[in-house]
Amino acid sequence: MTLWRRLFRYSAVSVAAIVIGQVALVGYFYFLHWSARPATIAASITSGVPAYYLNRRWAWGKSGRSHVLREVVPFWTMTFAGLVLSAWLAGYAGKFGQDHFDSRAMQTVIVDGASIAAFGALWVLKFVVFDRFMFTSETTVAP
Repeated sequence: MTLWRRLFRYSAVSVAAIVIGQVALVGYFYFLHWSARPATIAASITSGVPAYYLNRRWAWGKSGRSHVLREVVPFWTMTFAGLVLSAWLAGYAGKFGQDHFDSRAMQTVIVDGASIAAFGALWVLKFVVFDRFMFTSETTVAP
């Protein structure tokens, strides 16, 4: 599979994960009235499971059992790093939203934006790690 095809598929999986995560975040934060950090953590976990399997199977064409130390642990380590950054930013965004806006909808937009910005900051790094270290095999064509 070519680099461009993997990049396209990784991007498509990222979009799906963002949609899943942001719908979950809005649900937890806006509808369930969770605070920003727990809502962000739960949303990250909610979107992380399908993101792992879609990336592994569809974006990189891997099948069979996952290699725990080479695939699962690095994926969740990077997801956790994004989660920490996202929860940290969302916490500050939630506080900022409460201090400056009475509208829960506007507070949700601010928390949501902080969450997307945090995960977006790690997007390129994750692709490189996935492509070069995690999901490589003899059948993966290097550029």
